[in-house]
Amino acid sequence: MSRFWVKKVSSLNPYVPGEQPVGQAFVKLNTNEHALPPSHAVMAAISSLSGEALRCYPDPTARLLRSAIAVQEHLSKAQVFVGNGSDEVLAHLWAACLANRPVASVDITYGFYPVWCQLYGSTLTQCPLRHDFSVDVEALMNAEGALVLANPNAPTGLALTRSQIETLVAANRNRLVVIDEAYYGFGAETAAPLINDYDNLIVTRSLSKSHGLAGMRVGYALANPALIDGLDRIKDSFNSYPLDAVAQSAATAAIKDLEWFVRASNVVIDSRDSMTEGLLEMGFEVLPSQANFIFARPGRGSGPGLFDALRQRNILVRRWENPRIADWLRISIGTPEQTEVLLAAVGEILESVD
Repeated sequence: MSRFWVKKVSSLNPYVPGEQPVGQAFVKLNTNEHALPPSHAVMAAISSLSGEALRCYPDPTARLLRSAIAVQEHLSKAQVFVGNGSDEVLAHLWAACLANRPVASVDITYGFYPVWCQLYGSTLTQCPLRHDFSVDVEALMNAEGALVLANPNAPTGLALTRSQIETLVAANRNRLVVIDEAYYGFGAETAAPLINDYDNLIVTRSLSKSHGLAGMRVGYALANPALIDGLDRIKDSFNSYPLDAVAQSAATAAIKDLEWFVRASNVVIDSRDSMTEGLLEMGFEVLPSQANFIFARPGRGSGPGLFDALRQRNILVRRWENPRIADWLRISIGTPEQTEVLLAAVGEILESVD
């Protein structure tokens, strides 16, 4: 601990991301990257950038990217905010709207929410998921504070319908509802069509999963212009240029390439179905995911044992020590070939379990 730290730093419990291995070949199914590389249009946009574009500062308003997103979502540019990944977008949202205020979420969800609450002085209420890991909408209706929900939820992969989300949003128009759609594009209904009807709703997304751009770091928010203005004020008080010229060009091309998005999403969904079917046949309990990962518990042996055995075979998945989910594994959906490798390895491991 440095004697120069401010008091809060020593008490922080930072988020721990999934392992990013270096120097060894793994079948990497632990961090929910898209199974496919980005579209050819994205790579062409990157290749076409001139030295002059890199010599100058990028557009601080990301006008072309925001316009592309607005067109896709049938919104105006004033209803779109972009940032350096959806984590930055959510952090700015915390600073603008949630700091030192009560926040409600669920007890098993994205691990960054408690971190931001601690960093920004929010009081967090965690409503327990039901026994089957579904969201208890009634409990959330009665929880105090702004509501923050990942939909689909992580690590469960389960999703609320748009109708259920609207119930939460409409119940109290003075309550901010944040829907984190980091796993948008793999089957769940989006809440974005509700934006024009509710000024207390904000939807955040990431291009990391849906468009294969985890290495580029681009996220965005959709909301009433007044909420977007708050995010802009925080952004411009922190970093006026969060998205570089390469990221803006690549992300704009990605958003516009709807054909790639649909095709690539279907590849992931098909692989998810194959992985789910294969694990069910081996006696696993598998939740019905609408994300690019599944949440599964082995019927024989233990989750930690299977996690370790897979890693010994150079296959990475993810798990947590939380007692309620300690036996569950979150497995990213890879290519069809990676799915075959995983299922074969799991089968071999289970054969050795008494």
